[in-house]
Amino acid sequence: MALDISKLKSRLNSLSNTNQKSNLIWKPKPGKQVVRIVPYKYEPDNPFIELKFHYNINNKTYLSPDSFGRPDPIVEFSNRLKKTGSKEDWQMGRKMEPKMRTFAPVIVRGEEHEGVKFWGFGKQVYQELLSIISDPDFGDITDLTNGRDIVVEFKTAEGGASFPETSIRVKPNVSVAVDPKNSQLLEALKTQVNILDLFPELSYEELKEVMDKWLNPDTESADATVPTAAAPSDGDDDAPFAVPAKAVPAPSSPTAAKAKGKDSVEQAFDDLFNS
Repeated sequence: MALDISKLKSRLNSLSNTNQKSNLIWKPKPGKQVVRIVPYKYEPDNPFIELKFHYNINNKTYLSPDSFGRPDPIVEFSNRLKKTGSKEDWQMGRKMEPKMRTFAPVIVRGEEHEGVKFWGFGKQVYQELLSIISDPDFGDITDLTNGRDIVVEFKTAEGGASFPETSIRVKPNVSVAVDPKNSQLLEALKTQVNILDLFPELSYEELKEVMDKWLNPDTESADATVPTAAAPSDGDDDAPFAVPAKAVPAPSSPTAAKAKGKDSVEQAFDDLFNS
């Protein structure tokens, strides 16, 4: 049997992308750390990159095309479920909606030698950052010469807390983002990675196939899945990012699907893709 070179190359690219992602995505550690948000090379007038993800689909995370206003089969299926009139289906549809995660390029103080990384955060931190920038007393905290550093404090879920907690405090004094003598870091600002290279987007057909396997698992597809990064959990979001696959099961048998009629998950799936 001849080797399938294309599949091996695809796997190599996937592994390389995973290694690059782990090096370039910054996650706060317990305690206080200081970061500086810097301008994003690919959109200099806005450092915040809003992306939507489907978490824990076959133990993997997928970028939603809805991030860019493109059709997403999982979103379409979610919308169809919410329109069946069934409370159970509406709840399932809600769980299938992609969750937004915002990223910003940062320099981590004390780790400047590692270059520019991407800090991902949820709605609460994002709103607070936007409020600070909108305040004329602070202004553009990302300015390279007159911006401000940010103290990020991360607390794990302990002492009875259900979720970890992330809080931020902007330093009162302005400062330069980069020492002019640090040519390595100056070059890193110019050669930032496009964050979309870290989160490749599947085609509509590929994502539809992923969803089909998720809703209709079989032994072959179950053996083929490889777990990747878990859903973020920093305590600043409205709802948990993780969406267990078991929360959206397909009917156990065709008989069960017929018994439920139009309100069934399987029927909604058939209506959406087989009509």
